[in-house]
Amino acid sequence: MTQRPEKTASCLACDLISGASPLPGGSILRTHHWAVEHCIGPLGVGSLVVKPLRHVVHFADLEIGEVAEIGPLLHQAAQAVTELTKAEQVYVCLWSHANRQPGHIHFVVQPVSADDMRRFDAHGPALQLAMFESSDLPAVEDVEQFARRASSWFAHHSATQL
Repeated sequence: MTQRPEKTASCLACDLISGASPLPGGSILRTHHWAVEHCIGPLGVGSLVVKPLRHVVHFADLEIGEVAEIGPLLHQAAQAVTELTKAEQVYVCLWSHANRQPGHIHFVVQPVSADDMRRFDAHGPALQLAMFESSDLPAVEDVEQFARRASSWFAHHSATQL
């Protein structure tokens, strides 16, 4: 494994984990290696972010314990989003760039409905781009309500599966 530098500058993902930046809905789930939070961007209510607790910029630099947890955790996050939103589809994708520089990796687990695709006249990556270009952030109250529901979902499903 190539050794890469640890966090050297401000990292929003790390700041959200540590509480240095406000996180609407708070932490939904923490495992030994990962945090599950509601997305703070314009990807809609029910979009979750799954990210390593430590600052990791390259998927290849994950440690074996992190790798062992991520598959089952992403599966559970997709199940939670599917059940709680009744979405037509749930996208799961890795993001890592900030200002054209590799940043703290995070998986986005995003519910997508036919209404979303009609509203933005797009699907897949084009839908996500259109949502970011719109800059329409979900209401904090809606995010907090979803985060409570998701926390409850994980509390009832995670103990035996992770």
